[in-house]
Amino acid sequence: MLKFLNQVSNYAKETVQAAKYIGQGLSVTFDHMRRRPVTVQYPYEKLIPSERYRGRIHFEFDKCISCEVCVRVCPINLPVVDWEFNKETKKKQLKHYSIDFGVCIFCANCVEYCPTNCLSATEEYELSTYDRHELNFDNVAMGRLPYKVTDDPMVTPLRELAYLPKGVISPHDLPPNSRRAGLRPEEIREQMEQEQSTEKTEK
Repeated sequence: MLKFLNQVSNYAKETVQAAKYIGQGLSVTFDHMRRRPVTVQYPYEKLIPSERYRGRIHFEFDKCISCEVCVRVCPINLPVVDWEFNKETKKKQLKHYSIDFGVCIFCANCVEYCPTNCLSATEEYELSTYDRHELNFDNVAMGRLPYKVTDDPMVTPLRELAYLPKGVISPHDLPPNSRRAGLRPEEIREQMEQEQSTEKTEK
């Protein structure tokens, strides 16, 4: 009799626990039912990449001095720098530069450490191809500048969630001059300067 009662109590506990988990799952579902959908109709609508987004690397051939700093700071030694020594000028002369974006981890260390700023990260993220060898970009392919989402007339640019006004979830039908949530960096600096000036006047 005691064994039967223990089985019944265990079954009741498991039933209550299962009902609790189902309720938690349904609460999330019902919470999302009240929200508007935030679906981006790609490729006719695209999100504007955030500040300091690390996309495809842009390369400027004329600025490169073949110092190979980018190769040394790269975690996987990825950039291929082909140069020859010019005996007349006694300097390295760049012949070829390439990066395989099928292997690149887009850490942008090469951009940060480049002494002549010949490398820069762009907003381009559409690098899908049918052949992985097409992702090995040479200096000509890396030299082309991509279209910005905001400049493309065929695309409707949408803001990311972090750049929407306070309380707004959907980027659709948003006025172009609407402010994002929080203060801008220059406003934070002005606020700090005002606080420092008031502290000095109080002293």
